[in-house]
Amino acid sequence: MSSIRLADLAQQLDAELHGDGELVISGIASMQSAQSGQITFLSNSRYREQLGICKASAVVLTEADLDFVNSAALVVKDPYLTYARMAQILDTTPQPAKDIAPSAAIDASAKLGANVAIGANAVIESGVELGDNVVIGPGCFVGKNSRIGAGTRLWANVTVYHEIQIGERCLIQSGTVIGADGFGYANDRGNWVKIPQLGTVIIGDRVEIGACTTIDRGALDNTQIGNGVIIDNQCQIAHNVMIGDNTAVAGGVIMAGSLKIGRYCMIGGASVINGHMEICDKVTVTGMGMVMRPITEPGVYSSGIPLQPNKTWRKTAALVMNIDEISKRLKNIERKVDKD
Repeated sequence: MSSIRLADLAQQLDAELHGDGELVISGIASMQSAQSGQITFLSNSRYREQLGICKASAVVLTEADLDFVNSAALVVKDPYLTYARMAQILDTTPQPAKDIAPSAAIDASAKLGANVAIGANAVIESGVELGDNVVIGPGCFVGKNSRIGAGTRLWANVTVYHEIQIGERCLIQSGTVIGADGFGYANDRGNWVKIPQLGTVIIGDRVEIGACTTIDRGALDNTQIGNGVIIDNQCQIAHNVMIGDNTAVAGGVIMAGSLKIGRYCMIGGASVINGHMEICDKVTVTGMGMVMRPITEPGVYSSGIPLQPNKTWRKTAALVMNIDEISKRLKNIERKVDKD
């Protein structure tokens, strides 16, 4: 949507309107850059002094900050959440494709729902089922017997291997690969013997997957991504990983095979998680976490050494390298103290 009356926006957001409802809002901007005709939001009262110089036509804020604004306002309980919903209303992102391009290669046995759009040079193989309002971007490949639920959108050059199941209202960004072989091999006296990956990938509803992420198919059982999961760019999800509903995975995360992650977890960027273990519900792993053991209690977990000046880091590294010797010396001292 390119523009909307402020009163209509307030109604859609279930917000309390203060000021001229006839104002036409044409976009969203930050408080620093907003101009007339745009709307902004204040989600942290520490920045309320910026309201006095903000040029936006309207501001989304809480009741506590209303007295500090000089423009029209929408009062809500959670301005940041309202910003997300407002951005959806005012979103001008184009669809990955419109209609069915003449250059798309669609097997005659594929089943297409109503209002399906398929971009230029996309390939839809035999036995594929696309639900209503599915959008397949240019250059995508959807392999044999895969199913994609209603309202799901694939941006350009997404690869979906054979027999993959993707739920409804999902969003998959460009370059992502779903269903490639997992890393499965047996060793025969130094030679690697490939193990065909016979499982598949099952993705729930309302899942969003960032650009250039890879989700491998299962070896025997399936790789499974729950409902409402969000996965950032350039993540590696290995074979037979299971991710519970509404878990968030930030960019660059690597998950080894047969890992099970619970619901409502948050995995920080560049984290590495060992396989063949389980992480319970409601766990947060902060950025660059190295998870080598199961986590059985909800909470926040961290690892790694934050960035330090090089000279300080060298001292820290030297201490870590000698920690075993230091521990032995400390135990000897404790024993002597106990004797005395």
